[in-house]
Amino acid sequence: MLAPGLRIVFVGINPGRVSAAAAAHFANPRNDFWRLLHAARITSRLYEPAEQFELLKEGIGVTNAAYRTTPGSGDLRRGDFDVARLERIAEELKPQWLAFVGKEAYRGLFGNRPELGEQERTLGETRLFVLPSTSPANAAVPWAERLRWFQTLAGVASGLPWRDGVRAAVVDERGRALLMRYGNEYSTWWIVPGGGKEEGESDEAALRRELREELGLQEFELGPLLWFREQHFLDEPGFGGQRENVYLVRVQSFEPAPELDLAAEGCHELRWLTPDDMAGLPTRPDDLAERLKSASGS
Repeated sequence: MLAPGLRIVFVGINPGRVSAAAAAHFANPRNDFWRLLHAARITSRLYEPAEQFELLKEGIGVTNAAYRTTPGSGDLRRGDFDVARLERIAEELKPQWLAFVGKEAYRGLFGNRPELGEQERTLGETRLFVLPSTSPANAAVPWAERLRWFQTLAGVASGLPWRDGVRAAVVDERGRALLMRYGNEYSTWWIVPGGGKEEGESDEAALRRELREELGLQEFELGPLLWFREQHFLDEPGFGGQRENVYLVRVQSFEPAPELDLAAEGCHELRWLTPDDMAGLPTRPDDLAERLKSASGS
């Protein structure tokens, strides 16, 4: 399932019995691969394994690090991996990226266990990226963590520029923070208010505009910079990710009165929450509760 000049070639470790029987990559219905491709916006729609050749139209290919079918990847031997074949793919077909679906696919070929993300090693001009395994056997890695790495690949491989943004931890006298809940068919997440900066805007000007539009908050004193964060994703058309400064804004508790239709903006809920209330909630960043505890006590 390869062609010249693809954006990304995904490299699975080897065919499991379900995939071999179906003659399709990642065919186990409990494997998250196809859902993650769509959730990260790498593909324009959700594909079924039987439609795998349609991926070529989106500049995507799929291959394996080893071709012997086994009950599990642990049954593979060193000789099952063919690094020379992968080198030929890079040299002859010149994909922009080879994305290994699982650390073991990479280790089987190159002999060392990598960290997740982009690798220093390249194959000619082809860049290498390691993703978490999408196998149900890797269930210890939660969906949100897998999705974050697929989103990172999507943003990096897009070649699109960063978007500059700004956000605020709006904290009241009780130590509660105003959070916004977003979500889609694949996941939900809570985040502090804010958004992208317009051309020429300062952080403060952008934040005053965003908090007025999203919360109806107009009178406030801008506090210190709490943290800087960057995340690759394709959620914003024309951008491959967002870099944002997050500031502290202390206020007396108030009832938000947004100027925007937040539902139309994709926000499903706006709520005051203490850091303890956030326990178990999916947040961006993952350690938002701990960061807000520090902010509330500062």
